[in-house]
Amino acid sequence: MPEPASWHYTKITKPMFDLKPVDQVLKGRIITAVGDEIIEDGFVEIRGGKITRVGTASELGNTDLAVVDTGGKTIMPGLIQSHGHLSWDGVHELSFQSMYDSPEIRAYKAAGNMLKSLRAGVTLVRDLGVHNANLFAKQAVAQGFFPGPRLLVSGESIIQTGGHTYWVCREASGADEMRRAVRDQVKGGADLIKIMACHDTLEFTDAELEAVIDEAHRNRLPITAHATYDACIRRVAEFGVDCVEHGGSMSDETIQILLDKKIPIVTTFSALVMQAKPDIAKAFGIPEWKVLERQKAVGDKTRFDGLVRAAKAGVPIVFGTDAGSPAVEHDVIAPELAFMVEVGVCPNNLDALRAITIRGAQLSKMDKKIGTVEVGKEADLIVVDGKPDEDLYALERVEMTLIAGKRMH
Repeated sequence: MPEPASWHYTKITKPMFDLKPVDQVLKGRIITAVGDEIIEDGFVEIRGGKITRVGTASELGNTDLAVVDTGGKTIMPGLIQSHGHLSWDGVHELSFQSMYDSPEIRAYKAAGNMLKSLRAGVTLVRDLGVHNANLFAKQAVAQGFFPGPRLLVSGESIIQTGGHTYWVCREASGADEMRRAVRDQVKGGADLIKIMACHDTLEFTDAELEAVIDEAHRNRLPITAHATYDACIRRVAEFGVDCVEHGGSMSDETIQILLDKKIPIVTTFSALVMQAKPDIAKAFGIPEWKVLERQKAVGDKTRFDGLVRAAKAGVPIVFGTDAGSPAVEHDVIAPELAFMVEVGVCPNNLDALRAITIRGAQLSKMDKKIGTVEVGKEADLIVVDGKPDEDLYALERVEMTLIAGKRMH
């Protein structure tokens, strides 16, 4: 692996937030995220921050641990936000806050959004940057300065000079500058690399695209691409990215490339869905013309045909909301999941729940550690007042959030 970020060499005498895992037994209804498995009357035993036993209540027997009976509430894996921007607030216009927020305000926004994420049951955030504030959020959590979810961060998103969202990302021109941009993110402690591969037009020359992908892989980091239509998705897939963000229209040939290369898509419908709701849009100052545009987009299900065909063909579909976009706050979870089912990229609620748990873990190569309720995995768990497999909006009632057995909410 690359040389660690410099903060790893800093001695921390005592973390400001030094939470300890609690050994206990949780009783309730369990969605394991292993296929469609549900244990209607079950228990999860936690010792040393890990899941040590899972079964039906009748199998529990005597135990030396405290038993927390949830009263039939649902116990399930912690939620994984695979496309978020912690230092965007989900309220204000993106370009303005990106250009004019001070580093200190970005830090406060990230801190507040980490708390909101924990309260919403999110135990892992894959923060796709834009600017480099997420590198410092990761340091703050890792060194115990602030309680937060697990973080995987990209540092600055890399773009061609003058490219999509140039006002907030890392601009580069030419293959050598692309490599330098990647190396700077690696030096800062990035866990992955993010590129903006298109907007209205394709971005990066072939030499630039080859260089930025090669440099990420030379440093043993995955690279993901903002790619929203067929020509772009096919191009980045052929060049070797590891994931597609957003997705869009796709030919059968492009879908086959994704299948052959085992490239997942993180769909992000929430900006469309939330901004199409007049009451919500009005509260966030979104103009009426934009609301009508969003309503038209949400109502035209044919625009999602490529994503639906990809999902049905077997391309892994992973949950993400683009959290931080206007009207998409970091605790807005259920509307995205519900729309994934409505539009057809997930066939049912249980599959949508796997998109936000085990498939999120698989995307980030953490599925051996988290993502399901199974013996041997770390106790990243939530307790929900309701049955999210029957009503996804039950996820708006998260009563407990554990990360590695530590009570975070």
